[in-house]
Amino acid sequence: MKVLFIGGTGIISSASSELAIKRGIDLYHLNRGESFRKIDGVKTIISDIRDVEATKKALENYEFDAVIDWIAFEPKHIENDIKLFTGKTKQFVFISSASIYQTPPERLPVTEETPLYNPIWEYSQNKITCEDLLRKTYKEIGFPYTIVRPSHTYDKTLLPMEGGYTVLHRMKQGLPVVVHGDGTSIWTFTNHRDFAVGLIGLLGKPEAINEAFHITNNELLSWNDIYRIIANEMGIEANVVTIPSEFISKYDKNIGDSLLGDKMYSMIFDNSKIKKLVPEFNPQISFRDGVKEMVAWYNKPENQVIDEHFNSISEKMISDYKSL
Repeated sequence: MKVLFIGGTGIISSASSELAIKRGIDLYHLNRGESFRKIDGVKTIISDIRDVEATKKALENYEFDAVIDWIAFEPKHIENDIKLFTGKTKQFVFISSASIYQTPPERLPVTEETPLYNPIWEYSQNKITCEDLLRKTYKEIGFPYTIVRPSHTYDKTLLPMEGGYTVLHRMKQGLPVVVHGDGTSIWTFTNHRDFAVGLIGLLGKPEAINEAFHITNNELLSWNDIYRIIANEMGIEANVVTIPSEFISKYDKNIGDSLLGDKMYSMIFDNSKIKKLVPEFNPQISFRDGVKEMVAWYNKPENQVIDEHFNSISEKMISDYKSL
């Protein structure tokens, strides 16, 4: 099977690239060749996907069994993909997002039939529009798409909380760290290696055309649990301050949108659909095991970058909230 990844070296896609190579897929990456992640066995086509004419020229002698766009975020990106790959692939996979599901969810667990509606987060709204465009194009010209909706998917370099390493730094210094709400809402994390099993398993499956699948773990953790697990792995006790999401959102729009449009609500997923088509999908990596890799990564001094903006707004919102 000959497959093209647009991107392919990111947090989620790198594990899928490695698994594809392991399974004997003839894998190509289309990117600018600038990532620090180098994956043995991949053939790279150097081009900027946002430059449609240059990319069209770079791809003129290629056809693929499947194309996966890891970096399409806006309808214009999908419009360009349709122009580039109509007639050049048997399956186009759009990496959407589970944040597009009804927010807040009317009922749990979420299935692929849950309504798509996010009134808060522009990121999610754009992903919904991208999906709508693919469905429309399939009806009009038969463009063979598959939609994949990851939830919170991570690798060793991606801490699960806003602020990244800055939160670990504050924990180690004994400084208070903010948890949204009362910390009891339920969240789901998926390791990128587990996600890869589901994603690669969809490639070349005719049953996946004109269909959408979310690919997530079924391990359920509260945000209080999440911070406790991370602190325990570092051998410390977290000084946690719980603050309502609405209050937090006043201090940073990006953080606020991702909270009010996603993380403040409990999310539980029914993965029956992906497991039926890809029986080998059975997540094996617990969040606790994932945290061991994260903490080891951030024990290296070169990875310990403090976000001074996040640090300052953390101090301010904690002070302001305590003074109410």
